[in-house]
Amino acid sequence: MHQIRLFFTALQFFTRLPIPRWVGFDPAWLNQASRYFPLVGVVVALITGAVYAAAYHYFPPAIAVILSVAAGIYVTGAFHEDGFADMCDGFGGGMTQERVLEIMKDSRIGAYGAIGTFCLLLLKCATLTYLPPSGVLAALLFAHPMSRLMAVSLIWRLDYARAEGKAKPLAQKMRTMEFAIAAVTALLPALALIYLQWLSWTMVVSGCAVALVATIWLARKFVRRIGGYTGDCLGAVQQVTEMIFHLCVLAGLHTSAQFF
Repeated sequence: MHQIRLFFTALQFFTRLPIPRWVGFDPAWLNQASRYFPLVGVVVALITGAVYAAAYHYFPPAIAVILSVAAGIYVTGAFHEDGFADMCDGFGGGMTQERVLEIMKDSRIGAYGAIGTFCLLLLKCATLTYLPPSGVLAALLFAHPMSRLMAVSLIWRLDYARAEGKAKPLAQKMRTMEFAIAAVTALLPALALIYLQWLSWTMVVSGCAVALVATIWLARKFVRRIGGYTGDCLGAVQQVTEMIFHLCVLAGLHTSAQFF
């Protein structure tokens, strides 16, 4: 029952979805709930996948993809997109650690954030549009939980860079066992997709490898520039690696088509 409460706590923190009243709330649960961050990604993937599947019957693929992406943004309250935009502004416009953190805390969006977010959403929609319907559903179920696992790895390995912040409740050191739980909840959907033959081992392995490289590169940049991570950094890693997983699925299907 405690684990169920932790999952609903994570769901409440990372989405706009309502949770049952019997769950209650304890501030101490927020730190423990980070283990279910990838499982929240599964929920978001199921919602966005359902929107895509429903829209695909009535509209062209591009429209169905845009509605699916919009549904994901609505469900999460643009939580991760906002973090990516703030990270672009802070790291693009700040020269010192103090200035980077100050810019990232500003609620206004600057040129770096606007351009970065526009390019990211454009690339995401274009990539999904080129996938067949089963490929879109597979990419969503693969990318949402796995990208959140990459973000959780920062909590596991890095220090929080602020004295206070929106991710501070999650910023206590994450135990290896907690990270293992997060990894299992992220990998199970990928294994299920392989079993259903919606994804290949090549897509999964290449996606994880490239996403891991990107996460390590971003983590090193975060440590060098601000001495750790913030909630915006978590959102940036999630968005960047989500896009990487989509691209790897598209590359895998494109290569297979050329091969045959």
